[in-house]
Amino acid sequence: MHSGGPDGEINASLRYLSQRFTAPNRICRGVLNDVGTEELAHLEIVSTIVHQLTQNLSMEEIENSGFGPYYIDHTIGVWPQSAAGTPLNSCEFQSKGDPITDLFENLAAEQKARSTYDNILRVVKDMPEVADPIRFLRAREIVHFQRFGEAKRAT
Repeated sequence: MHSGGPDGEINASLRYLSQRFTAPNRICRGVLNDVGTEELAHLEIVSTIVHQLTQNLSMEEIENSGFGPYYIDHTIGVWPQSAAGTPLNSCEFQSKGDPITDLFENLAAEQKARSTYDNILRVVKDMPEVADPIRFLRAREIVHFQRFGEAKRAT
């Protein structure tokens, strides 16, 4: 699931909300707060998609899809991990305390999230009920990148 990996929504939210405390000015602090809060909403969207895709799986579908190990640990509960199965780890986000370093980290993070959404869209191209909200999330990552650029210019 995209929510808990290194480029996932939980780490993005934690990164930005942690960095806001050492932001050098109100503009930068406001961008970090706004984007960090929005990333929590993205977490809800991604988690809802995962729940909807897994809630009615039969045991045969679970076994044949490779979802078995996840099912054994979590049944169909939504649990934060990367697409490869690595659990959420707070070591995967950075809050350095240096505004320029942190903002460049955030610019890169938004591009990595956009790339991840591009990859998801390639996989779900024939599933509009998944692809449409993923396109929305991808578009928001582009806006976040732009907002961090604005914050960097204000620093």
